[in-house]
Amino acid sequence: RGVVMAYAHIRGGGELGRPWYEGGRLMHKRNTFTDYIDVARHLIDTGRTSPQQLIADGGSAGGLLMGAVANMAPELFRGVLAAVPFVDALTSMLDPTLPLTVTEWDEWGDPYHDPNVYDYMKSYSPYENVAPRDYPAILALASLNDTRVLFTEAAKWVARLQESTTSGRPVLLKTEMSAGHGGVSGRYKQWEETAYELAWILRESGAVTV
Repeated sequence: RGVVMAYAHIRGGGELGRPWYEGGRLMHKRNTFTDYIDVARHLIDTGRTSPQQLIADGGSAGGLLMGAVANMAPELFRGVLAAVPFVDALTSMLDPTLPLTVTEWDEWGDPYHDPNVYDYMKSYSPYENVAPRDYPAILALASLNDTRVLFTEAAKWVARLQESTTSGRPVLLKTEMSAGHGGVSGRYKQWEETAYELAWILRESGAVTV
């Protein structure tokens, strides 16, 4: 179909050693967003795609990445697919009763006790930074029984996006009513879910017209 898939090697992993990992966490978290934006610009500048074709795709913490780059550089993307996205990160990291919050403070920082971390997270948390701008088309996928990223995160984010976007492109929420963080169970249901996502990507990118 003439589609190119690229994996953005953003900071936060251990592939290039400890400094690469440290450079994408805590008070350096924004580096992961700017890395992704740099990759998108490189793909456009080298003629592999265009802003009218490029689709961003990420899930969970990668869904936070999707929300952040949609706020920071919406002009680069035709569409953004965010699966079980951690887009209300500040609210979740302020709630120690959630199952992952306290252990995740090691990666994100602790905004509950540290005002500097609070201000830093607020500067990039996708929900807090939605504003009137020309957003790409957005598809958010949530799961009702997700205990890692509550379905309310995607629902709040989508509602604010729908109120704020000025592009006229659709902002959609699809919630699985019996799934968890990993999506639906069963081989055939997983294939259907993947087909749904790929169909949306192909349509928004212009690779197919339906």
